[in-house]
Amino acid sequence: MRPLDGVTVVALEHAIAAPFATRQLADLGARVIKIERPGAGDFARAYDERVKGQASHFVWVNRSKESLELDLKQPLAQEALMRLIDAKADVVVQNLAPGAAQRLGLGWEALSRRKPSLVLCDISGYGNDGPYRDKKAYDLLIQAEAGFVGVTGTPDEGVKAGISIADIAAGMYAYSGILAALIERARTGRGRHIDLSMLEAMAEWMGYPLYYAFEGAPPPRAGASHSNHLSYGPFRRRARQWAAR
Repeated sequence: MRPLDGVTVVALEHAIAAPFATRQLADLGARVIKIERPGAGDFARAYDERVKGQASHFVWVNRSKESLELDLKQPLAQEALMRLIDAKADVVVQNLAPGAAQRLGLGWEALSRRKPSLVLCDISGYGNDGPYRDKKAYDLLIQAEAGFVGVTGTPDEGVKAGISIADIAAGMYAYSGILAALIERARTGRGRHIDLSMLEAMAEWMGYPLYYAFEGAPPPRAGASHSNHLSYGPFRRRARQWAAR
């Protein structure tokens, strides 16, 4: 038996951040029902065809899930989704475009009235409030805005990470937040709203350079070396020839 056996997650998700979070839940035994658009489905399906005709990103973050095709622009599909949530869902996770969940009646106030025990996790670029709440965000943009690109690379050029770390950071904080909410619900019977932004997740990961710059300049871009640890970085070594014994 796995820790989340018996827990059902309904996921209105695409790309990486939310799918990465719900895949962690699936790995622990949760039943994850992924809602996809008719026809093309999650647009990450079209990123490449490197895994036996499927996209490498999609396979990575969507293993162990079930998929349900719904055109949520249609009233009957919206009704079917609500019936699914009412009957089955312990957790709803969404990273739709800003404002889309509210228009579908999937905001916290509406869902908590329908089902007080529900855990809702909203994942967005900048959160549900604040001046950037209506803006879309992408991984590279968040890496830059959080300052990551400013401390990564060489003295001559900043670079992004080779993987989508802003999405991954948001997905992991969503995952841990959902687990905490389920533990709390086991005590209180009440659900919880988790409003998680990619920018806040990356800002937390940037804690070291932020504190480093507290009374001075930020850490320099040092390639594979480190600003203050001599043991980090590439070192030249002399190859030795070992005689055959």
